[in-house]
Amino acid sequence: MLNKYPLWKNLLIAMVVVLGAVYAAPNLYPPDPAVQVSGQSSTLEMTEREISRITAALDEAGIEYFGEEHSGNNALVRLTDRANQLPAKAAVQRALGDEYVVALNLAPTTPEWLLAWGATPMKLGLDLSGGVHFLLEVDTETMVKKRLDAQASDLRKAMRAEKVRYQGVKTNDDLIIEAVYKTEEERAKGNSVIRTEDPSLTRLNIERNGLFITQVSMTELQIREIEDYAVSQNLTALRNRVNELGVAEPLVQKQGRNRIVVQLPGVQDTAEAKRIIGKTANLEFRLEAGPRATNSQKETFDFRNDEFRKGTLERRPIVTGERVTDARPSFDENGQPQVNITMDSRGGDLMHRATRDNVGRRMGVLFIENKTRIKYSTNEMGEEVAETYLEEHKNLINLATIQSGLGRQFRITGLDSPAEASELALLLRAGALAAPVFFVEERTVGPSLGAENIELGVTSVQIGLALVIVFMLLFYKVFGFAANIALAVNLVVLIAFMSVLGATLTLPGIAGIVLTVGMAVDANVLIFSRIKEELAEGASPQMAINSGYDRAFTTIFDANLTTLLVALILYAVGTGPIQGFAITLSIGIVTSMFTAILLTRAIINFIYGGRRVTKLHI
Repeated sequence: MLNKYPLWKNLLIAMVVVLGAVYAAPNLYPPDPAVQVSGQSSTLEMTEREISRITAALDEAGIEYFGEEHSGNNALVRLTDRANQLPAKAAVQRALGDEYVVALNLAPTTPEWLLAWGATPMKLGLDLSGGVHFLLEVDTETMVKKRLDAQASDLRKAMRAEKVRYQGVKTNDDLIIEAVYKTEEERAKGNSVIRTEDPSLTRLNIERNGLFITQVSMTELQIREIEDYAVSQNLTALRNRVNELGVAEPLVQKQGRNRIVVQLPGVQDTAEAKRIIGKTANLEFRLEAGPRATNSQKETFDFRNDEFRKGTLERRPIVTGERVTDARPSFDENGQPQVNITMDSRGGDLMHRATRDNVGRRMGVLFIENKTRIKYSTNEMGEEVAETYLEEHKNLINLATIQSGLGRQFRITGLDSPAEASELALLLRAGALAAPVFFVEERTVGPSLGAENIELGVTSVQIGLALVIVFMLLFYKVFGFAANIALAVNLVVLIAFMSVLGATLTLPGIAGIVLTVGMAVDANVLIFSRIKEELAEGASPQMAINSGYDRAFTTIFDANLTTLLVALILYAVGTGPIQGFAITLSIGIVTSMFTAILLTRAIINFIYGGRRVTKLHI
């Protein structure tokens, strides 16, 4: 029978429409502004005591809130007004101190029954109303000092090999290595060693308190190269960390000499993002210091999980976390958390050589992290100002006896919890930061073009959609009504697809939606025009409907296929907003094909199919 779908096809169309409505529904529930608090360490639990301190700080600041909740080491408090987020953040941070990370957040309000179906709202890009903006500053001076310390260690080793008698070789606060000697003859020998070790270093001979000193420093070009490397390495590591967070269409780019901008559109757990992005976690593997080691050759550290237990290690590391290529959390045979480490070939060689030659000695795993601290002071205007600074912490994870030579793969034990193992693995896998970073600026980002422009953009879409609906009704009557229903369903299914896939909607994405609306209507115009032509040529109404859909299909399919290929190319070669446009357009092409062809025909079949029709209202 002409123009009658089988039952299974009607049920399939109905199921797609219903599921589209369900998975698009969460977008009707806007999120609440909130502040989220988490511990600097993943092992720091959030208790009712901390919640009370948070609410007391908000009460004292006169900020209205509701819906306090906490789980594990995270707490979240919803606010009644988004304008109060920054004052609330400042008040809570002051109350809790710098052991906790306080971040701005948008807390979801999706009903539980929708969440049970896995339905979540679509993410909005920074140019609309979602996401967070971080401005980070790279502590390049620390990187330069670290490189100079390594250089000083190499010079001491070379001088001992050449039997040069020196009083000391160390880096001062002015980023200058000072080599101190008792006699001028020893200084001449030392300068010869320095020149042989690295001819590019500049040397300046001075005398102080009867001692002969050579001041060794890097050139401006060398320092600039180190700083550029630090920023470039941090850019790569931060991009990897953002990818680990699963953020769609992030922006991580250099700004100025030593700053990095990180924008995370659609992110929900901003406190977790801030903690992972800003944390400078690294590992150093060092041999335990022998009984004959001097104070300049060894360092003493506390154990992370036992402040009364200490270990003394050699200053020079065997290998660092920068050589790690993969890190995965797991459990040992006793059910304790561990991290399985894989190093690159160079790191594997260094580890094998050191452990092969030191079987029976103990090797320590040193965990290094830089925590952001806050210091409050009063400026000249009498205003209280918060300043951030970095504080380095070095603690031993474990100290174990070397049983045999290790290679590229081994494991780290002695971790406090599975959460700590997962976090350490993530940080090592994403890549260690070459230099510490601290947050210069943090803010939630509203419309980049201003709220007024966003409103005008939405209004223009609504006006355009209304004009299309009126046009279709006037020119195609009943068929236009079917096309308008399909157009509304198309938008619902498109939003549902984007929500399920976790795509981020941006202003270019809205342009893609508008284009999709036009393409969907265009397909219906082709079909309806073909039906009119068939009627003009004398075909019966039922035959005209059947021929109109069948013969227009090839043209519609070819046109949409070529557009889809262009959208895929844009996604492959583009970045940021271009990818947002391409994603929306690609999904829109698929949904418009479904609604413009299958859904409109199902509606027309319901109206005209299987009946004796003498005239079509088209």
